Amino acid sequence: MKIQDLEVFIVGNPPPTFGGRYFIFVKLTTDNGITGIGEVYDAAFSAKAMKVMIEDVFETHIQGTDPFHLEKMFKNVYGRGYSQRPNPTLTAVIAGFEIAMWDINGKALNKPVYELLGGKVHEKLRSYTYLYPKGGDAYVDTDVYYNPDVAAERAVDYLKLGFTALKFDPVPFGTFDPRQPSLEMMERSEQFCKKLREVCGTKADLLFGTHGQFTTSGAIRLARRLEAYDPLWFEEPTPPEMPEEMALVARQTTIPIATGERLSTKYEFKRVLELRAAHILQMAISRVGGIMETKKIAAMAETYYAQIAPHLYCGPVEAAANIQLAASVPNFLVLESIETFGGFYGALVKNKIKWEAGYVIPSNEPGLGIELDEELARAHPYTGKALHLVPVYDPII
Repeated sequence: MKIQDLEVFIVGNPPPTFGGRYFIFVKLTTDNGITGIGEVYDAAFSAKAMKVMIEDVFETHIQGTDPFHLEKMFKNVYGRGYSQRPNPTLTAVIAGFEIAMWDINGKALNKPVYELLGGKVHEKLRSYTYLYPKGGDAYVDTDVYYNPDVAAERAVDYLKLGFTALKFDPVPFGTFDPRQPSLEMMERSEQFCKKLREVCGTKADLLFGTHGQFTTSGAIRLARRLEAYDPLWFEEPTPPEMPEEMALVARQTTIPIATGERLSTKYEFKRVLELRAAHILQMAISRVGGIMETKKIAAMAETYYAQIAPHLYCGPVEAAANIQLAASVPNFLVLESIETFGGFYGALVKNKIKWEAGYVIPSNEPGLGIELDEELARAHPYTGKALHLVPVYDPII
């Protein structure tokens, strides 16, 4: 069995745009007709540029190869151009192909991917969601992100659905981060935690999400104001380049530190673990290098008593890959979901992701357990120029 053909789907995500402006899917087909679907997650380049990169890697390293030779593929692509270092754009391309190859392999053996990763450990997976605007557009209706009263109202809606963990990020992030948080920023963050704790009580964990906005001292100052509300985690309090600084934050707060969505490969996660910078790792499978790379990181984390909470601000194929991985990992903590995987997001896959009362139920179908609705995907091409996720460029927020 050899990989023969590639098709790339750049799918526009219509309002409410939960999960991003667009999704990049890759479809591989073997010479005996088995297909596999993967997803590429890169936020630094346009979708048009990413398509060219994907096709270039396919022609050089993927076409004509055995889909079971995952390690060989990873090493050859990772070392192309004699770079051999973590590059989130390159590892995102690797991940897209690697996920599709796992999907092919599972179908060839008539087994879910988790059975090829050591077997299913968890029958169901606890999930959390961001607080998203009700009936609005994620990029337009922003009150839920910055108004604690609106956030508390939305939290009640999610509690009724069955969620037992909710994430929120009340501080804007930008290209001039890290910065010292203003008193207004810290007050708003504390009010978010206060009002959400009031409505959630002990029914749901609070996940304080940030994206490296703060200096080390600023993160410590903010953490001390949030400790009274006992969040399950303080996410990426400082930028990803210097885990040594994040480790200083971890030593100064009782809130567990989570990080990882912007890290690439086991090598960057190794530094986080050795420095004790975080004990909750949030690998983005479609950026970090794929399912096997994530499994290796999870195994490393297990030796430090660290847990994993796979990141998801991407499409339903990465969501399916997260589920396969999480089902096979003993040190799994919680899974990010895009609400309950409904709407256009859920319609993109024919075998729906099963979400019940706060939990995702892993599929017993072979491969990733989902099939892309190719007709729907082709009917919604992304033609815009904006990146998947755009930060604030003004140095004053």
